[in-house]
Amino acid sequence: MKIVVIGGSGLIGGKLVERLRQHGDEAIAASPASGVDTITGQGLAEALAGAQVVVDVANSPSFEDQAVLDFFETSGRNLLAAERAAGVGHHIALSVVGTDRLLESGYFRGKMAQERLIEDAGIPYTIVRSTQFFEFLGGLAKSAANGSTVRVSRAYFQPIAADDVAGALADISAGEPANGTVELAGPERMRLSALVREFLKEKHDERDVTEDVHARYFGALLKDQTLLPGDRPRIGSTRFEGWLGRQPSGWRPNAAYSRIGHHVP
Repeated sequence: MKIVVIGGSGLIGGKLVERLRQHGDEAIAASPASGVDTITGQGLAEALAGAQVVVDVANSPSFEDQAVLDFFETSGRNLLAAERAAGVGHHIALSVVGTDRLLESGYFRGKMAQERLIEDAGIPYTIVRSTQFFEFLGGLAKSAANGSTVRVSRAYFQPIAADDVAGALADISAGEPANGTVELAGPERMRLSALVREFLKEKHDERDVTEDVHARYFGALLKDQTLLPGDRPRIGSTRFEGWLGRQPSGWRPNAAYSRIGHHVP
């Protein structure tokens, strides 16, 4: 089966392309670097010719409100139009758990616009909303830093490993369109502040992590449940401790990890 991965050179896209090829699929890693640009439309028709499935994991290069909205609307319209012309039978898009609860943020308004375009396009689809990735914890801490202090919310969090996201997307690519939304989450529920504190400790980063109810997440205030999936998410297998253990030398979990959160059955 020919599967085109938009954003195929990124974190999730690269892992997904590798998995699909291991399964025997013809996986095309499409990105501006490979001559496929969803903003200009360059290379789309050629890349999508004969494709049965398209998986869109591309992200906006800018987080500025208008730039994000422009990216997801322009990219979405161009990609979906090219898919209709090519007769693609399943459009899969990676989105974010809680998108509809985070519309105070320009980034999530852009993601919501993307989702609505997909729902209205007339192409069989699956929107895959994932919780945040472990791999982005460093960036999250950096965005919340002010000098030697990192101010983050104590809202609940259920992060997932990028490998588990790629695995779920590969499985969904082989299945029938849901014509709806599927949620992905990690196996543990924990406080965001506790996770960032433990992450920095494992990196021997001595900055102080402070809980702040006014701390924003991509520009949005959080309630306890904002970032959590609904009742029946697909759960990844990788726990935070196991993910840390696979990181480069010097990344080793310690006893404090056991106090962070609890397992989600």
